[in-house]
Amino acid sequence: MMDCRHVQFRYADTLSAEDLRQLQGLFQRAAFWARDRTPEDLAIAVTHSHPVVTAWDGSTLIGFARATSDGIYRATIWDVVIDPDYQGAGLGRKLVQTVMGHPHMSRVERVYLMTSLQQSFYQRIGFEVNSTTTMVYYNQPMEATPSLATAEGSVGQ
Repeated sequence: MMDCRHVQFRYADTLSAEDLRQLQGLFQRAAFWARDRTPEDLAIAVTHSHPVVTAWDGSTLIGFARATSDGIYRATIWDVVIDPDYQGAGLGRKLVQTVMGHPHMSRVERVYLMTSLQQSFYQRIGFEVNSTTTMVYYNQPMEATPSLATAEGSVGQ
């Protein structure tokens, strides 16, 4: 197992252009669900997330996670990723714990997250499978939305 005691975890409010390029590369290497994200879009996500946690090996970004929260009732953790070369050393657990330990998260009644393949990892750190709240709304691009007049004309027909 790799010695990762030198890895530093940091809270971030913004990421520099270089940090965003590194984050894009990290997603391309380690996150099939985020390979097509652009630095510009990642900057928007970071701006609207609190807390944002980064993990660094020197000047190399090797981990990332972010959350959105109302600070008291509900929060969601997003985009938890560790560079494949650093996986298996407990860094993912520390990343999630650092997010959860932030003052904006520590009192929240329920913390949600979505995962495709890592349920067992999250269960080991205290998350439970919750099939009662799994709903999603796919927001379609505006040009794919029927006009209001067309939608109203079809009501009750």
